[in-house]
Amino acid sequence: MNTTAQADTKNYLKAIRLINIEDGKCSFEIGKIPVLQHINASHFFAKNDIALQHSPHPAPRRQYVITIKGKLKFSVTNGESFIIEPGIILIAADTLGDGHTWEILDGEEWERIYIPLNADADDYFVADNT
Repeated sequence: MNTTAQADTKNYLKAIRLINIEDGKCSFEIGKIPVLQHINASHFFAKNDIALQHSPHPAPRRQYVITIKGKLKFSVTNGESFIIEPGIILIAADTLGDGHTWEILDGEEWERIYIPLNADADDYFVADNT
């Protein structure tokens, strides 16, 4: 059970959340997460491997993906796409189906930190349309 309270703040970071939709397809939502929010996670790890570039895949677990270096275009199975770069938090929650693809737009590197969320953890995402 999640016991972390919502941060009392008026400041937010821009975020995009990958989600599953009907028939195992993937889409995304644009929104934000509050600053000063404790994330219910037990560990994190860094990665710069780009082996999955252009390969459709779902997220292996719900997780925050924090880009440190790189500008990428993500495409989802419903045909839409979006850009991720430092300053935009990606919440990967598309754990079923074909998932998403990504490609590097600038340079040849994508440095990022993964913060896997505990199974029952809130991701604190607030969609822009709410």
